[in-house]
Amino acid sequence: MSIFDPIQQFDHEQVVLCSDKSVGLRAIVAIHNTVLGPALGGTRMWTYKTDEDALKDALRLSRGMTYKSALAGLNLGGGKAVILGNPKTDKSEAMWRAYGRYIEGLSGRYITAEDVGTDTKDMEYIRMETKYVSGISQAIGGSGDPSPVTALGVYVGMKATANELFGTDSLAGKSVVVQGAGHVGQFICEHLSKEGAKIYISDIYEDRVKEVVDKYNAEAIDPDKVYDVDADIFCPSALGAIVNDDTIPRFKFKIIAGAANNQLLDEAKHGKMLIDKGILYAPDYVINAGGVINVYYELEGYHRDRALKHAEGIYDTLKKVYAISKSENIPTYTASNKLAEERIRNVGHVRQKYVGSSKFSGRLGELHKNV
Repeated sequence: MSIFDPIQQFDHEQVVLCSDKSVGLRAIVAIHNTVLGPALGGTRMWTYKTDEDALKDALRLSRGMTYKSALAGLNLGGGKAVILGNPKTDKSEAMWRAYGRYIEGLSGRYITAEDVGTDTKDMEYIRMETKYVSGISQAIGGSGDPSPVTALGVYVGMKATANELFGTDSLAGKSVVVQGAGHVGQFICEHLSKEGAKIYISDIYEDRVKEVVDKYNAEAIDPDKVYDVDADIFCPSALGAIVNDDTIPRFKFKIIAGAANNQLLDEAKHGKMLIDKGILYAPDYVINAGGVINVYYELEGYHRDRALKHAEGIYDTLKKVYAISKSENIPTYTASNKLAEERIRNVGHVRQKYVGSSKFSGRLGELHKNV
């Protein structure tokens, strides 16, 4: 197999390998599409089994970011980066700053942010070497942790999905399995608790589970049994590819609506299996777009209320996806892909016209101001 085969499968523009042995840096930056604007997407740090697994993850995640930003109505393209390493033991200031130098070398084609295994402090180290980073502390002009905005989007998206299936968007009395008790998962549980939902929580870290159980009167579920719970809604909010040949036969859920990226191991195959089981799937890059919405407003000059208001619009976007899915008799992920590709195509056509010189706004320049 050619090294270009996986890169060209979804028409990625650029893949950059970053290596600095002296600080333990091994990273992959994948830029999928920049038609709508600079590629924005988080940097994930994970202990991948193989380098090929890391590349595959970067490619899948970056493509998802293209579609996510397009459907969220943002002037951003799609990118993602992965760092191969243990996020609990392999981090250092030197590693992050070396990584920041590679980001700076891309001259704004890729803007990074936090993701699984990374946090605001890591972004601040990167910020020492490049301005092309978001999700930094409010103390230095950033927006801080994007998790609350991501969680709000998932929550309203869950309500839109419930409305589509049950005829009401009320989650009171509904049972919800939240897989992942990280920042986003915990904020989702807070919303669900306030509305009176029955919460089941699962995570590989017992201390996180205990915190959610104590705060929100949730019921702890063993990670190995999370797919067997008889509940209304499954909210995957950890790693992706958890909807697959092994897990789908175990599902008793009516809805899948969660924060994790790339939840379907194989879109076509497993999307159809969910339809056959009568499970309504909220396309992950639609429902979890609150994070990228949040950092987009950071680039413009951050205001939390604007970000939250925009994230609430995920409700209407999902209703549009479900309407197309129903009228054209196509899977929900196909409907959302179609909407995203339509915006990319239309805006791409507009941007073919030469209009002179212009730059982006916020910390990265002046938006729509001719120079």
